[in-house]
Amino acid sequence: MNEAPDISSSTVDERREYIRNRFHCISDCDMCGLCKVFHGKDPECAYDDYISGKRSYMEVSKDYIN
Repeated sequence: MNEAPDISSSTVDERREYIRNRFHCISDCDMCGLCKVFHGKDPECAYDDYISGKRSYMEVSKDYIN
């Protein structure tokens, strides 16, 4: 799955699985940088509004663009 599931046509589990697969931890902080991008938050916490269907994937993503 390349595009994030739309909140109007997907389940919470589908959105959570997308985030888990999209931002999986590779256990190499020097090579990854996800923790820095999400200000130390786990991606599932950072995308909680998306996962719960409150805001779109892009709306949440904009919170982390510098």
